[in-house]
This record gives sequence, C-alpha cells and structure tokens, in this order.
Amino acid sequence: MKYMLIMRATDESFEAFKNIDFNEIVEAMGRFNDEMIQAGVLVAAEGLDDAADGVVVDYSAQPPVVTDGPYGETKELFGGYWILDVASKEEAVAWAKRAPMAGPGSKCEIRRVTSIDELPQDNEWIKKERAWREATGQL
Repeated sequence: MKYMLIMRATDESFEAFKNIDFNEIVEAMGRFNDEMIQAGVLVAAEGLDDAADGVVVDYSAQPPVVTDGPYGETKELFGGYWILDVASKEEAVAWAKRAPMAGPGSKCEIRRVTSIDELPQDNEWIKKERAWREATGQL
C-alpha cells in the first residue's frame, strides 16, 4: 500500500526553522530519505516552493478564479511530501515518527494513496489511464 506523508507547518514552526542552518536541514532530510531508500519503502519525495509564489484555482465560480499566493492560514499549507510503499498504515506512522521535523507546530499528515486497481476496471477512462500507466512503466 502507498501512503503519502505530508509535511505541514504553522507560522510558529516556520519561524523556528529560520534559526536553523539550511545545510543542517538538508543533512537531516538526506539521512532520513536514505534510510527509507535502504529499507525499500521510498517511492517519491519532494519539497514545495514558497506558497507566496503559488496560485490557487477556486472552482466556486464559473469561470474558476485564480488567486496569487500566499493563501489563507499557514495551517492550510504543506511544504513537501514523501510517498512510501509500505505494508500498513502503522508502518507509515512509524516512518513518520522518525522524520526530522521536530519543533513547535510541525506536523505530518498521513493519507493512503488509492490505487487504480480500486476503480471500476470496465470504465473507458480507467482503461485509458491503465494503458498510459503501463506504457510509461508505472504499472
């Protein structure tokens, strides 16, 4: 099963990270990522750019409204993610507990990534997506 570990932070945690040398952060994340690579559970991992440089597409109106960042409250933001292929939610939690994210306001949300196999296989769009995934080596 795949799980996404979502790095979340608050204003307080962003402020605390300002006092930490960036090389220390990279070193800690690098060691953690390497542990997951060596264990064979890491599928993907990426950090995200500053929310101030992003946009939000709001579908509440037609046509959708595009708003430049930053967004609402910091608690709504996430700064990066890992995707793990593990046997259970409990294993994903165990990895998340080891993440180098200590500090006030730092959190890790864990969500299972659904598989294409869980969708109706007779649907034409699912068939097309499955063919694309197979052609690109994703299945």
